[in-house]
Amino acid sequence: MTNQTQSRVTPVSRTTRCLAILLAGSIALSTSVLSFAQTTPAPTPAPTPSSMLSPTPTMQAIVPRAPDIAASSYILIDAVTGHAIMELNPDEALPPASLTKIMTAYVAEYEIDNGNLSLDDQVFISERAWRTQGSKTFVDVNSYVRVEDLMRGIIIQSGNDASVAMAEHIAGSEEAFADLMNQHARRLGMNSSYFVNSSGLDDTGQTNLMSARDLATLARVKILEHPVHYRMYAEREFTFNGISQPNRNTLLFRDNTVDGMKTGWTTPAGYCLVASAERDGMRLIAVVMGTASEEARAVEAQKMLSYGFRFFESHRLFEANQVVESLRIWSAAEDTIEVGIPDEVLITIPRGRAGDLVTTLSTQETLRGAIEAGQVLGSVQVSLDDTVLYSGDVVAMKSLERGGLLKRLMDALTLFFMGLFG
Repeated sequence: MTNQTQSRVTPVSRTTRCLAILLAGSIALSTSVLSFAQTTPAPTPAPTPSSMLSPTPTMQAIVPRAPDIAASSYILIDAVTGHAIMELNPDEALPPASLTKIMTAYVAEYEIDNGNLSLDDQVFISERAWRTQGSKTFVDVNSYVRVEDLMRGIIIQSGNDASVAMAEHIAGSEEAFADLMNQHARRLGMNSSYFVNSSGLDDTGQTNLMSARDLATLARVKILEHPVHYRMYAEREFTFNGISQPNRNTLLFRDNTVDGMKTGWTTPAGYCLVASAERDGMRLIAVVMGTASEEARAVEAQKMLSYGFRFFESHRLFEANQVVESLRIWSAAEDTIEVGIPDEVLITIPRGRAGDLVTTLSTQETLRGAIEAGQVLGSVQVSLDDTVLYSGDVVAMKSLERGGLLKRLMDALTLFFMGLFG
């Protein structure tokens, strides 16, 4: 107790000298920090444009309004970003006719890729499948046909008989297969779709229902997740049982950038088409439903594709793990930490407008202590004119340990004086 009292009253004690030196150093440091803060303020919660992330504006491109499309429902999307470039009644549930077969083929592709089905499997052709009316692959009753041949019959020839045979092979009956189709639709977020058969026939009073947006969603999943199977949609002809039939997607013969997908027609549905094309690294998917003729569906889909490719582009906004800013951090082993975007980000923008994008970064007002790699430290928002095109988290690009005792004390004193003076 006596020694403690002496320590407190001795004016030149070692503890006092250390505190005096530490206080003087912290005052000098805080003065320097305050001077720096006057020209480079610390990040605040309010979003502020980041000059580092915003390219220099260039001459603004002019984008006309979308063309008029003679269809009851349609949509045009960027296959990579999912962005809808133009649309009309995209969520209206309508009879899809043979566009149903895109889902029928998808279920088969899903089973193949999950190891439950093989292209070489032999499928028995029941009398029910053989008797199915409408477009045919001309399979023989009580015969066996390879899965791969049935797939081409479904996709290229739009064979109703092939569709029923595939449904029975996978699920035991077409009714059970329709239930499987509905489960896949729910899993994919196709909220306006409902299936009662595998072919799309609607002459019995029952009909399948799909929306243009759901069809675009399904087409996008097939292209991005099952690219090997998608190649079949580009084949222009298929011969089975000595009978050759051309692909009903006439855009395959008119536009060499079109490489899929499927047509459909019944009286209630009208003429429908899903078409996909790729030009200069950009892929678009066009869906038209309820057009007046076979020629009209091709013409209207081509108008949509031409508009999309001419006036829009897929733009890489951020690379995966791209650093976007270096932030001041207190009471940590280092004075700064880099924050960035964990995943690649692509957006769809009017062609030539990349220079007009404005990026704002919002972070916590004061970052302190240990940080884990991947920890969310703020958000980034990218806008064009008054439209927000992207909003997401920014995360720590590496871990930082908590600073030592002296570092924490110095930073605490610095923050104290910064708050005291300004």
